[in-house]
Amino acid sequence: MRKKIRKSKKKAPAGRRQAKKTVRRKTKETDIELKLKINAAGSYKINTQVPFLTHMLEQLAKHGKIDIDIKAAGDVEVDFHHITEDIGITIGNAISMSAGNKSGIRRFGSAYGVLDEAVCRVVLDISGRAYCGYGLKPLKKRIGNFDTELVEEFFNGLARGGKMTLHVDQIKGKNTHHIIEAAFKGTALALREALSPGGTGIPSTKGRL
Repeated sequence: MRKKIRKSKKKAPAGRRQAKKTVRRKTKETDIELKLKINAAGSYKINTQVPFLTHMLEQLAKHGKIDIDIKAAGDVEVDFHHITEDIGITIGNAISMSAGNKSGIRRFGSAYGVLDEAVCRVVLDISGRAYCGYGLKPLKKRIGNFDTELVEEFFNGLARGGKMTLHVDQIKGKNTHHIIEAAFKGTALALREALSPGGTGIPSTKGRL
C-alpha cells in the first residue's frame, strides 16, 4: 500500500498580511467603495471622477505593491475637495485595518520619490498616532482642473485615516506635476517598506501601538 504523503501547510511569514480589506465611506458629500490589499502585486482599478488624482493613486498602488480597487462618487460639481480628502481617509482606513495590531511589520518607512528634476522625501511611521507634516511647494495652483492645494488634503486624510505619522517634503523641483508625482511615489515606497515583514512581535518598547 502506498503511504499517503501529507503536504505541510506553510505558514505565511510574520507580518505578511495579504487579506483584502473592504471599506465603504458614505456621507452626504461622497460615496466611496474601496478594496485594498498590501504586500501584493500593485494592480489597480481606480475611478475617482478626478483624472489627476486617479493618476496619482495609480502611482501609489504600482510602486507601493498595494492592490487598489476603488469607485468614488461625490459632489465634484462643487469642487474636488471632499472627494480628494475622503479618498485619502478611506485608503488610510484600509491600510490601518491591514496593519492590524502592527505585529510583524517594519512599522517605519522612508523613501525618496523622483521624477526628472523633482525629488521628494517621505518618512512615515505606522504608529497609531495621526500627524501629517506637509512641505510641498507647487509652483502652479492648478493642474488641468485639479487644485494643487488639495494634495495636502489628501495626505492629511491618509495620515488621519491610517493613524500614521507622515512627513512629505520637497527637496527640489520646478514642474508642479513632477513634484506632486514624486511625492506620491515616495509615499508608495515608504508604505511598501513600513508594511513589509520585519520580524515577530509588535515593533515598540511599549508592547503595543
